[in-house]
Amino acid sequence: MRGPSGETGARAALRWLDMPPLWLLLFIAMAWVQASRFPGITWRHPAAELLGGLLVGGGLLLLALAFMEFRRARTSVIPHQEASALITSGIYSRSRNPIYLGDALILSGLCAYWGAWLALAVLLPLFLFVITDRFIRPEEARLRAAFGPQYEAWAGRVRRWA
Repeated sequence: MRGPSGETGARAALRWLDMPPLWLLLFIAMAWVQASRFPGITWRHPAAELLGGLLVGGGLLLLALAFMEFRRARTSVIPHQEASALITSGIYSRSRNPIYLGDALILSGLCAYWGAWLALAVLLPLFLFVITDRFIRPEEARLRAAFGPQYEAWAGRVRRWA
């Protein structure tokens, strides 16, 4: 098995497993466990369920808009691969990380929908830390190295978690 950066074997398999959607699924599973196994610390309300649905919908919309820009630019959406283009148009003119922001909205929305407020308070900041540390910082370093002043100008105009 050959990984995104050309390595083989177990190391490549681990890099393929170290992907943001899998981290999101792990955090969603932890929120679900809190909501389903500890009902005494959940609080459900129709307004929270509506808010949860809106957050999940907003997250999915951000993902769709971001993926459209990747397709238009014909560059890889896989975090560990080198980008062949710097995307600064569409949703990327408003946020440097709309996919990760969408993931955070989905996690927040599911926590709200399930009434898992403790999970929201604990897991969301932890998720943001993991994504920033494992993916955003390395991606930004690769983009800075590949696109230099063009990246710096864009990063100066557009916020990370906007």
